Amino acid sequence: MKISIQHLTKIFPSRNKGGKEVHAVEDMNIEIPSGKLVGLLGPSGCGKSTTLFMLSGLESPTSGKILFDDQDVTTLAAEKRGIGLVFQNYALYPHMTVEQNIRFPLDNMRIKKDEGNARALDAARLVQIEDLMARKPSELSGGQQQRVAIARALVKMPNVLLLDEPLSNLDARLRLQTREEIKRIQRETGITTVFVTHDQEEAMSICDIMVVMKLGVVQQIGEPQSIYDDPANLFVANFLGTPPINIFKGKIEGGKVYVGDEAISATEHEDQEVYVGIRPEGFIYDPDGVFTLDLDHVEVMGRDKSVVSTHQASTKPTVRCIIDSDVKLPEKADKLKFNIKPNKLFLFNGETEERIR
Repeated sequence: MKISIQHLTKIFPSRNKGGKEVHAVEDMNIEIPSGKLVGLLGPSGCGKSTTLFMLSGLESPTSGKILFDDQDVTTLAAEKRGIGLVFQNYALYPHMTVEQNIRFPLDNMRIKKDEGNARALDAARLVQIEDLMARKPSELSGGQQQRVAIARALVKMPNVLLLDEPLSNLDARLRLQTREEIKRIQRETGITTVFVTHDQEEAMSICDIMVVMKLGVVQQIGEPQSIYDDPANLFVANFLGTPPINIFKGKIEGGKVYVGDEAISATEHEDQEVYVGIRPEGFIYDPDGVFTLDLDHVEVMGRDKSVVSTHQASTKPTVRCIIDSDVKLPEKADKLKFNIKPNKLFLFNGETEERIR
């Protein structure tokens, strides 16, 4: 099912007399193709969960429209939208077994018991918990509880699956495993899925399309890799990437990009103050390189080396360069020189922070 979000806005009134109203979502326009997994990504307070709740019908928009295919569902009750919703805290019924939890939506729909049992078992098999049907939630791990919540959302055979920070309560290993399972399930079912997360690595690993948000405003929409390779502004560049991008205060002067006193790249742009972004993997060690960093220490990470340095023009305490582990660095050095890969260097306007292309 295709989802169309048209000029969607949500404004919350001030909680305090005379205070400012909160624009949680501002004039959002998104087309979500049928059968895709779309991630709403951004820091806390950016409006991603509010957007999800408006899609689900749990929150009413201030203005704008939501269409499922060609049906306007903007004011339609949540239970009539054909959605499956998985919350951050799973919201399982502790007194019920796994089977009863999964079957609960079908009982509310007055589905016959035999059919309900069969559909509950099918949903359990899909998330690979069919051997846990007799257990109570308290007897399950966090990852197993998450699978029960997903099975309960899928058992209704929804047109749209909505996931609100579904992995935030899991440890790192379980998060990795469960996000792979979510992608597998989504591909097998073909259900249009909207996934809310603040974890950019999580979003990049499983989403077909990513929507990056800041303070209620969409900053960029696209495939995860294309956004990483071609960020629209400084916020997007900073938000995506592990380790994060290195940002320096610089300038364009006479057809060259300067960081400090060093010209690190040529450019055709006019003279101006800029922010220079360089991805950690964008550095090439070269004793005769164009860019000098003050070495702090080197971390060996198996296939890579992470060179941790400083620079007076950096906007962050440290500069991190990722180079191949085979690269030989001088044993005793307080400075290292690098060349910069052109496709890993980005320029941003010094005032607006928009990308200079």
